[in-house]
Amino acid sequence: MSQSFAATPPATDGPGGRKTYLLVDGENIDATLGMNVLGRRPNPDERPRWDRITSFAHKVWGQDVVPLFFLNASSGQMPMPFVQALLAMGYRPIPLAGSGTEKVVDVGIQRTLEALADRDGDVLLASHDGDFLPQMEALLGDGRRVGLLAFREFVNARFAELTTRGMETFDLEGDADAFTTMLPRVRIIPLEEFDPLRYL
Repeated sequence: MSQSFAATPPATDGPGGRKTYLLVDGENIDATLGMNVLGRRPNPDERPRWDRITSFAHKVWGQDVVPLFFLNASSGQMPMPFVQALLAMGYRPIPLAGSGTEKVVDVGIQRTLEALADRDGDVLLASHDGDFLPQMEALLGDGRRVGLLAFREFVNARFAELTTRGMETFDLEGDADAFTTMLPRVRIIPLEEFDPLRYL
């Protein structure tokens, strides 16, 4: 179950204060949305509103956000309109290229999670991918807040073990309100989140 963030006080840290590092695995979010939720390629109006995700990341722990968006640029091309849109929303796009056999986005996120172990800050990962379990587990403890933002029903099952050790989980649709349309999901809804008007 997600943690409440409505009562979080506004950030008091200045530019040099504690930050939330938001790491977005865009490929994984898009693939899960298409294959598992919609059963087809998402239309533009069905994709997440990335600005809402950064707003959520700011509210959830009440501090400044460093939003990093990882992209696969192994083809040698970048989707410049999308990159420019990310920049306009305050993201730092990270276009990575590899040999073609590497999972460049996964490796990039893994290395970033490992680097964050030596930095004072909290971490919010937007992904469903179990490849990040060792790095996320290593970040737990020492007062660091660690969270996972995803479609809860499609998260790698082993992440549940980390929630018992303090990792928080948040739903892209229910908690972050990242979509402008209601998705055709069948999921367990905590009673406190149930809004009958969404179904009428």
